[in-house]
Amino acid sequence: MELYNKDTFSDDILPVVIVGNGPSGICLSYLLSGYTPYLSPDGFHPNPILHNKLTENPHLSLFDQNLEYLCEGVEGRSSNPVAVLFDALLLPDGDFGVDCASPLIWRHEPERATPHLVLGKGPPGGAWHAMEGSMLTLSLANWMELPGLKLKEWMRDKRRNLRNDRATPAEIASYYQHYVTKMGLEKSFACGTTVTSVSRVSLESGCSVWKIQGLQRRASSGEETEVPFSVYAENVVLATGTHDIPARLGVEGENLPFVCHSFWELEAAISSGRLDRASEPVLVVGAGLTAADAVLAAHHLNTPVYHTFRRPVSDPALIFNQLPKLLYPEYHKVHQMMSQQQYKVGETVVNLSNQPLSSPADGTSPYTCYPGYLSFPKHHVAAFRRDGKCVLEDEGGIQTVLQVSMALVLIGAHPNLSFLPEHGGPLALDSEEPISCRRNPLDVDPYKYECVKEPGMYAMGPLVGENFVRFLKGGALAIVCDIARKQSKKTSRELHNKLIEYSTDQLHVGSMKRH
Repeated sequence: MELYNKDTFSDDILPVVIVGNGPSGICLSYLLSGYTPYLSPDGFHPNPILHNKLTENPHLSLFDQNLEYLCEGVEGRSSNPVAVLFDALLLPDGDFGVDCASPLIWRHEPERATPHLVLGKGPPGGAWHAMEGSMLTLSLANWMELPGLKLKEWMRDKRRNLRNDRATPAEIASYYQHYVTKMGLEKSFACGTTVTSVSRVSLESGCSVWKIQGLQRRASSGEETEVPFSVYAENVVLATGTHDIPARLGVEGENLPFVCHSFWELEAAISSGRLDRASEPVLVVGAGLTAADAVLAAHHLNTPVYHTFRRPVSDPALIFNQLPKLLYPEYHKVHQMMSQQQYKVGETVVNLSNQPLSSPADGTSPYTCYPGYLSFPKHHVAAFRRDGKCVLEDEGGIQTVLQVSMALVLIGAHPNLSFLPEHGGPLALDSEEPISCRRNPLDVDPYKYECVKEPGMYAMGPLVGENFVRFLKGGALAIVCDIARKQSKKTSRELHNKLIEYSTDQLHVGSMKRH
């Protein structure tokens, strides 16, 4: 879809504009397009309390029910109640790995459709298109799917096999792109767009709407150009995710050329041949899954790896301590490496570049389990130096200097909300701290997902703390229900005004006839 600059005072004001075309934006578009969930005539939910509530009004769609009432007593892994509710309805007993049928059926009711526009920088699927293609996703396959199209069935049709019931990011990205086409959502998507500004503007009527401005990439005569656009909306939804801006350590030397902040820079170094088994060790900073992927990639290449992180290996908050070993063997391996091959304070650091790449048969090496790897738990980076050295410091202030070829700082990311005033900071729970999925999400009403400090602006997905696709769908449900209520009130108000206007006209006509 091609966008243009619209006149502020035209009638072309959309009810909803969604910024972000990842799974959050796609799911919301699906619900806004008239796809409506009902309790199936033979639907059954294993939670008896929820099942009884659903059967009280079986003729009503989920959109027409009291979400807060349905949420009571339903528990799950998300802190957002509607996310837990919708997940429980779409994937009953999903936490136990049980493939239990959903009690919901979906009906396409075009009369319910709300005109909307989805803006995204790339093809539908968002950041999934930029993720490494061969790694397996963290979530089980059915946790990644969107309503109305079973991921496993789609995979079978494509003659692809699931490994450990998990798919690769490339497969997930392809599924999301296909989903938009399959569900007929393409007409609402404008890809290749970068939003540069979202602001309130006033109309002559005294009402205010959102003005969304940006640039859209277009191919013209074999060349790609960027064309400015502006659209207007009654409501705007932030569905951008939080992977835009890598988090930084804020230490001396972090801007040196050998210090990188994304997994893809490691990939590029491997692909170009700048990094191989003869290279000085790579330093990986962080203890999340992306850091683990970097350890695996370098280790697979037989490039030595130093791995530093702030927490102890046994910390229950570490993601590795929360993953079942059988489902996630590659991450369990990294956790074993972190645990079994730790640097001991006071010891001389082994030069991994001189270490044999296979374990010595006589066991003379102090690090025989995983040659070419050494972890530094409870350490932080104090500084990077121009000569390729990195200074680590432990809790007691003792420093260790490492010679490295490349340092990968993989400690999370922040969303890019530069199109909002003050980068969206005032919308967060703590307006003084950077917005973060885990620590400082946007402050929204838990049953509407409307920003507490900005009526008419909604947020969903990672921006409100939902890092897993299975839970972001609840945000779409809450937003659609609230916007439907707004639209209904608006229609009733307009009808009421027309009736008053009609009655006034009739009185005027009657008065004229009497005279």
